[in-house]
Amino acid sequence: MKVSPRRRARELALQGIYSWQMTNNAVEQVELALATSNDMKKVDMRFFQSLLRGVVKHAAELDDKIRPYLGRLPEELDPIEKAILRLATFELTQLVEVPYKVVINEAIELAKAFGAEESHKFVNGALDKAVRSLRPDERG
Repeated sequence: MKVSPRRRARELALQGIYSWQMTNNAVEQVELALATSNDMKKVDMRFFQSLLRGVVKHAAELDDKIRPYLGRLPEELDPIEKAILRLATFELTQLVEVPYKVVINEAIELAKAFGAEESHKFVNGALDKAVRSLRPDERG
């Protein structure tokens, strides 16, 4: 199955966010490490950079926005789930040109690929609740 440049950008951004969360390295260092260890020809680079840099820059705000829909504190989340939810919340709040259904579906796919066995259900539930307030006009 052919992976779209945006899907690949999300996958690499997720890896970068996870790495940043675990190491607290500068985002530029994380980005460089990903760029030098992956084939970036099939990646939407602008989208990748926007996601990675945006999530790192706004991590605390993103945690505040998703917190009411988690049922637990962001600090208690599995690091991959936390990274996926930060990524999706960034897209929902900052990249409104991406339809919310696409954001949620992509987050679910990331959770299935990188998360624990039931992560996709948790991610879906949290984002489904969050989208009502984060994208009220689109959700209708």
